Amino acid sequence: MQDPNFPDIILYAIPFFVIAMLLELYVTIKQGLKTYEPKDAFSSIAMGLGNVFLGFFSKALVLLSFVFVYEHFRVFTIPIEWWSFILIFFADDLSYYWFHRISHECRLFWASHVVHHSSQHYNLSTALRQTWSGGFYSFIFWLWLPLLGFHPAMILLQMSISLLYQFWIHTETIDKLPRWFEAVFNTPSHHRVHHGSNPLYLDRNHAGILIIWDKLFGTFQPELEDEKVVYGLVKNINTYNPVKIAFVEWIHLFKEAFSGRKSLKHRLLYFIKPPGWKHDGSGKISDDLRKEWLDQN
Repeated sequence: MQDPNFPDIILYAIPFFVIAMLLELYVTIKQGLKTYEPKDAFSSIAMGLGNVFLGFFSKALVLLSFVFVYEHFRVFTIPIEWWSFILIFFADDLSYYWFHRISHECRLFWASHVVHHSSQHYNLSTALRQTWSGGFYSFIFWLWLPLLGFHPAMILLQMSISLLYQFWIHTETIDKLPRWFEAVFNTPSHHRVHHGSNPLYLDRNHAGILIIWDKLFGTFQPELEDEKVVYGLVKNINTYNPVKIAFVEWIHLFKEAFSGRKSLKHRLLYFIKPPGWKHDGSGKISDDLRKEWLDQN
């Protein structure tokens, strides 16, 4: 079978991203919404450009890993046909859900994913606020796909399609879509919840394209009219410096894991446990904050 040569659709989509952000800015000004803050938007764009640049290296690692598994360990050989694109759509979306969920529940993955949640604003530029480190190791959640027999080029294409889909849902200009669409797909309303620092909204709606995974695995939370989303982190980074945004959580993680007197087990647990966990029991994770809020409300 001849290797397919699929285009890098993310690079082709960059002009669309720029036009969409300008259109959104115009609409928000007309609507009287203050969703853009210049320094914040430029930080997000800088993070996105850094992600694209580093992507030339991380994607090479990902491709080599996928090819190695596909060539040496695949169980089946899934042909590149119309029906296999349907299969990989669901398989990739399930992989994304678990990658995204674990990125909130395991601090090793949160250290790179926190970048995307570091803005206290919510607009299309926020979608570009991407990690500089996650691409080098988050791909492990997709390794079962070449093992199953999907061609690496198909996997990378579907991963790009998923990322492209998720761009448009980073906006406040769209309220709620038709009920049938909201029931099945990830939408701006569902994803606003995901970016909320409100205790009720923490670690909810991890979907890529399909919201059905959150409903199936118990992490779905609708956006409530009486609970306005507060964007950002429980403890905000408060910097517009792209380098600090990219690495500040890594610094905090290593300081907490390796400073002071604690057992080797506790040092390792800082990498495995959720954000907010402390070895002495003084920390609070999102489940604790949510429970406290529900008890008070």
